[in-house]
Parts: sequence; C-alpha cells; structure tokens
Amino acid sequence: SLQDGDYVVTHTEYNFFGPKAGFDVFRFEEGKIVEHWDNLQELMPKNASGHTQLDGTTIITDLDKTEVNKAIVADFVNTILMNGDMEKINQFIDNEDDAYLQHNPNIADGLSGLSIALGELTKANMPMSYTTNHKVLGEGNFVLSISEGIFMNKHVAFYDLFRLDDGKIVEHWDTIEAIPEKLEWKNSNGKFGF
Repeated sequence: SLQDGDYVVTHTEYNFFGPKAGFDVFRFEEGKIVEHWDNLQELMPKNASGHTQLDGTTIITDLDKTEVNKAIVADFVNTILMNGDMEKINQFIDNEDDAYLQHNPNIADGLSGLSIALGELTKANMPMSYTTNHKVLGEGNFVLSISEGIFMNKHVAFYDLFRLDDGKIVEHWDTIEAIPEKLEWKNSNGKFGF
C-alpha cells in the first residue's frame, strides 16, 4: 500500500467471482473513506520470466523523490504509452533485460519482452492504445498511473504500478479491466472521476 495526500492505494489478491489481482484507490476525508476506485484482473500463471502479478519488491524508499518519480511516470505515460515515441524509451527504462522486471502475466522481463508483446498485438491487429491519463499517485519509489484506452479492441482502464530507482523505471505491475457500457453501470460516477 502507498499514500499520496488524501489517497491510499492498495495492491491486493482478491477472491471476487474467482481469484483476481486488484488495485484499490481510497480517498479519505477526516479519517473516513469517502470515495473508492478499483481495477481487477484475473490471476494468471507466472509469466515467461517467472514473476506473478503480485510478487516482487514492496518496500517503499526514497520518500524525498516522490514528486520527481511521479513526474517521470507522468512523462513516460505521455511520451511512450500515449504518443508512442519509442525512440525516447531509454530516458525511462534501460536496455538490459534485468533492468526492467515485468509482472504482467503475458510479458517477459526487459524491453525485449515488452517489444515482443507489443509486436504480437500489432500483428493480430489489436494494438494497445492509451488515450487519457486520469491520475498519477505515488509515494517514494512507487508510482501508480491510472489511464484509459483500448486493449484487445475493448474500452479499458489501465492501472500501472511502477517502481523506480535512480530516475529509471525498474519494475512494473498492472491490471487491465474492460469498462462496461454505461447502461450496465450500477451508479453514475464512472470509472475515473478524480
């Protein structure tokens, strides 16, 4: 879990209509939870690099770098994920496969693993597209980006948790969840609304 101002983020294993990995964001006022967002994805087997959706480092460090790290992630989301300027990827992630640990169940470690996965999506005519970044929350070396876009030809919410070290992204966890059609919503708040 991490805290950013009035927001608390948790990364949790759920049993909610089956086993899932999830992120919850809670907003507090006067010590009480007043608002909640979440993003869930089914638990999958270990990825090609042997990582699960929930293992890895959990120790928060570098509290003095929180704002810098949030700015790095916001720039990464805008430059790489939204604008697709892959020539600038090494500003954010180093080339060596052990420099970037991946917890997405379908992607191996390193930029090579990411490149293969994105290439397969493009080949299947299902490119991943980030259209809007709604919120960046962080504490120290951990930063969560909450975005909207298209994945597998579906309107989705992307929750991407990054661990940073010395100004670079070194580890990534995520959940991708389809957003139901508005007539299926049980409230009128929407998936984002930060």
